[in-house]
Amino acid sequence: MDIYDEIVRLRRLGQKCAVATIVQVNGSIPSYESAKLLVREDGSMLGTVGGGCVEAEVWTAAREVIETGKPRHLNFSLGEDAAYDNGLICGGQLNIFVESVTPQPRAFIFGGGHVSKSLSKVANLAGFATVIIDDREAFANKERFPEADEVYAEQYESVFPKLPITSTSYLIIVTRGHRDDMRVLRWAVETPAKYIAMIGSKRKTIAVVKELEKEGLPRHLFEKIFAPMGLDIGAETPEEIAISVVAEMIAIRRAPDVDWQSLSKSVFAHGQLRALLK
Repeated sequence: MDIYDEIVRLRRLGQKCAVATIVQVNGSIPSYESAKLLVREDGSMLGTVGGGCVEAEVWTAAREVIETGKPRHLNFSLGEDAAYDNGLICGGQLNIFVESVTPQPRAFIFGGGHVSKSLSKVANLAGFATVIIDDREAFANKERFPEADEVYAEQYESVFPKLPITSTSYLIIVTRGHRDDMRVLRWAVETPAKYIAMIGSKRKTIAVVKELEKEGLPRHLFEKIFAPMGLDIGAETPEEIAISVVAEMIAIRRAPDVDWQSLSKSVFAHGQLRALLK
């Protein structure tokens, strides 16, 4: 299997990985400059940078890079003592660069109305691939959303199993009514999505959450909801709302070290995110 083909495959699946590359060599080593090792999220590997303890250390660093998103430089000296310990009788030196490869973040927009049209355009400009889901074909089609990667005109429950939701996914709920919002939110809160937002007031959100709690869903699942969605910039028009929501998505995307779940503008912790971003 080719490493580059595997990177493309993983990105399409929304999965992270790390690639380690030998970028500098002095002397003799058991590999070659530009050799690569790919490490997947589950720890499995493809390729090699020479094997032995060197590769074991690179694997550990790669797992850290996947977690943090921060690249690392590793230097190894295969001198006589180290070479003997590693089983690599070479005596050379090498520098390995380990970088994270993250998939393009995907925004799954539920609802095909005016706000969704603007959201898809603005999110796409900001580097998010967009997927539109609506149960009305007149609202979910490629003519209405030409920039979207995918468009589904089906019942929401039939679409849910088809959506590859990962920790890099952003879910925005802007359907035509409370009942449909509830259908989507019921499913969304149990996914590993990085961001879940729903249009509407705090009062509306609390009403929806209370209904879902009556169905047996635990309250802690709703603590990661961003509602009302978007940064508080006084947005009123669909275009302004789209800008405020995508700005919030960018803030989350660019601050990977922040525990957004505990600091989100959930209906039970309203205002914490806004205070954080001031």
